[in-house]
Amino acid sequence: MSLIIDIHALQTLPPSLINRDDTGAPKSAVYGGVPRQRVSSQSWKRAIRKDFQKSFDPASVGYRTKHVVELVVDKMLEIDSEEWNDESAAERVAQAFKSVGIKLTEPKVKENVGGEEKERIFQQAGYLLFLSPRQIEQLAQAIVKAEGKNLGKGDVKKLLDTEHSVDIAMFGRMVADDAAFNVDASVQVAHAIGIHESEPEFDFFTAVDDVVENHDETGAGMMGTVQLMSSTLYRFATLDVESLAENLGDREAAVTAAVAFVRSFITSLPTGKQNTFAHNTLPELIYVAVREDRSISLVNAFENPISGDNNTGRRLAGAQALAAEERDIENQYGFRPTQAFVVGLGGLEEPFADIATVTTLPDLDAQVRDAISGAGA
Repeated sequence: MSLIIDIHALQTLPPSLINRDDTGAPKSAVYGGVPRQRVSSQSWKRAIRKDFQKSFDPASVGYRTKHVVELVVDKMLEIDSEEWNDESAAERVAQAFKSVGIKLTEPKVKENVGGEEKERIFQQAGYLLFLSPRQIEQLAQAIVKAEGKNLGKGDVKKLLDTEHSVDIAMFGRMVADDAAFNVDASVQVAHAIGIHESEPEFDFFTAVDDVVENHDETGAGMMGTVQLMSSTLYRFATLDVESLAENLGDREAAVTAAVAFVRSFITSLPTGKQNTFAHNTLPELIYVAVREDRSISLVNAFENPISGDNNTGRRLAGAQALAAEERDIENQYGFRPTQAFVVGLGGLEEPFADIATVTTLPDLDAQVRDAISGAGA
């Protein structure tokens, strides 16, 4: 039996540049035949991972980096700095990674040490490698214990493929050099899209030179343009509790992690151009459905762009459309959640009153925990 947590949110952003493409323009997509604002799943997943640092012990949150050799070397020197130095440790660590087929490259980046440009001595992975703090520590301890001998391929594989961090267990891991290290994600995060039609706008800005101004001179010290968008977004994510428990090897830990994920999905926010636009909003509506059949996105509620009026407003119209889509799916297909909860601002929860328990964010953690603790056990 599956145990799924679907999380749906409506979140309005003011003029902002929260997520941009390679040209600096706000990301967008065409859906329902009209252009809409888009915030990529990668952007919001990173915001969630950063938010995990508030919810979990640092040892439970992984590193996604090319600098894996350096991380293991630092841990080795913490364990035994008398027998090891940067060069000797780096040699053993590089051998360990290469023994399992993880390719390393010579660093191309210089670092500033005491005001001098110095070549980095640590080799780097050819791509971002996702490792947990426990995996880094285990490998460092094993190399130190080996006293200069090479670690076997099987030993290194075991060290790097157990004790996954929470974020590896949730978002998965793909290792191009060896699929045996791959971890299937237990979480899926959709690209957030606007529930209505919208297109980028341009902000022309100028900056005044303070010294020139004091000399009674006029004119701008610099000028330019930046693109921006504002939208009410539909956000969706789903978490497979049983898959998460398998990845973590502990069902109770999976329940705790699932509850934390729901909270972080709600409160996290990508920080693109945040200092410029201060787009610090929270979702105005959260609908959480616990299911034992399959995950169901409600994005089709917005295939026809939402347009509010003076009496309804776009946010309420969006909430009504979302509730209608859920109700239609329940009535026509019979897919009903075992439990459902709704949190809303300004009465936006009212359209869900007959299909979900109206609650608040402070109470939601315990309610989600209770809903999934006994199920599927």
